[in-house]
Amino acid sequence: MYAVTGATGQFGRHAIAALLKRASPNEIVALARDPAKATDLAEGGIAVRPFDYDAPDRLAASLSGVTRLLFVSSDTPDRRVAQHKAVIDAAAQAGVAIIAYTSIIHADANPISLAESHRETERLIAASGIAHAILRNSWYIENHLIGAEAAITHGVLLGSTGDGPISAATRADYAEAAAAVLTEAPGPNRVYELAGDEAFTLSDVAAALSDAAGRSVEYRNLPEAEYREALIGAGVPADFAAALAEYSAKAASGILADESRTLSGLIGRPTETLRATVLRTIGSAAPSANAR
Repeated sequence: MYAVTGATGQFGRHAIAALLKRASPNEIVALARDPAKATDLAEGGIAVRPFDYDAPDRLAASLSGVTRLLFVSSDTPDRRVAQHKAVIDAAAQAGVAIIAYTSIIHADANPISLAESHRETERLIAASGIAHAILRNSWYIENHLIGAEAAITHGVLLGSTGDGPISAATRADYAEAAAAVLTEAPGPNRVYELAGDEAFTLSDVAAALSDAAGRSVEYRNLPEAEYREALIGAGVPADFAAALAEYSAKAASGILADESRTLSGLIGRPTETLRATVLRTIGSAAPSANAR
């Protein structure tokens, strides 16, 4: 029996869809903090069980009968280690045979603060004795679409990444790889560095936005402190603005880039490009002089 945590989240829903290409609905368990948000999955024949990372005493029961668990990292980095320890402990108690965990690219050397909780989770999984696959995902292309409307409106995309390369991929591509790993024959514990085939810079993001919107968008590189203040000025809460600015600045080192093409190898096709994702999401326009 396969199970996916965070099944109603953006990544979780893609993972469920990918698993359905490889397994029947009655072989899948959707684990959701709020099962009421998964009625469509239940109607499709998938078992839906409550699974709240902040309710550790109830987790093991929801993992009953589960042999392979896709463990999607929580969206609360400040509480992540405690939440993740609860999930790992519950998996051990329930007799889960294999855990596939969504970590961050190059977690062992990644200087971005977000990597700290992933490193500790990887350590906890290894210490548990449960067979595992560590899925070290690079950035999501969708992350670069969050501020797209404002960038198009003002004609400027801000950041602190300079010309640092980013090998991002879509959530759907990462989820498809996760489903492939989860359903393949058991093997030795493995770490997968997963990233898009084509690295890009934030200047490339601006160019793609220009093409999609049919109007010029330029990338403006700022020092980390200035970018943080710009985000705060745009209404982003101070703590979150500081985190975003830090991520952007440390990405300038190229830590989010990877040329192994492990992701496309797992999914059996090239990963979707930045430009294709932007055009599909925002809309298409005739190729411009800024096309990359």
